[in-house]
Amino acid sequence: MMNYTFWSATILLILITDPIGNIPIFANALQHVPPQRRPRVILREVLIAFILLLTFMFVGESFLRVMNLSELALQIGGGVILFLIALRMVFPPPSTTESELLEEPLIVPLAVPAIAGPSALATVLLLVSQQPERRVEWIGALCVTMLVSAVVLVSAERIQRVIGTRLVTAVERLMGLVLVSVAIEMMLRGIKTFALQLARS
Repeated sequence: MMNYTFWSATILLILITDPIGNIPIFANALQHVPPQRRPRVILREVLIAFILLLTFMFVGESFLRVMNLSELALQIGGGVILFLIALRMVFPPPSTTESELLEEPLIVPLAVPAIAGPSALATVLLLVSQQPERRVEWIGALCVTMLVSAVVLVSAERIQRVIGTRLVTAVERLMGLVLVSVAIEMMLRGIKTFALQLARS
């Protein structure tokens, strides 16, 4: 089992929700939204993502029981998902064509899956299932993460102007490298626990 602190959980959630990497996605999806309305749309989508992730924190244990999943399976599976997400951050796919969204986006694709994607949902589920007694800390970590996402995304155009697109890409790839290490550590701990369980049986 990986023991997270408040700050390590916060950093992990920020890496996974990847606000820097979401800047181009939000810019593309909001290109047909009037500039003065964009901050409100961003804050609404961040709030929707927060509510979804918070809900998973409270129903996580019940979800595991209903689906008959063990914490070990969730840890290894979460590590695999994180690894795949991290690889996409380090080696992004070719840029797609312009978004065909001509109306204001709602929930999809900004709140889900850009912010509250499968990896983020799996991570909050993992945090609560491993240490449910620290749920208040994980809620705090999620609040800080959503605040960081909101600030970065509302300031996206300014950030791109100040530091440039290349530096934004470089920062995202650096975050991806850190997340690769976290994912591998998660998988190794899960495999080690599984091997110990096999040895005892």
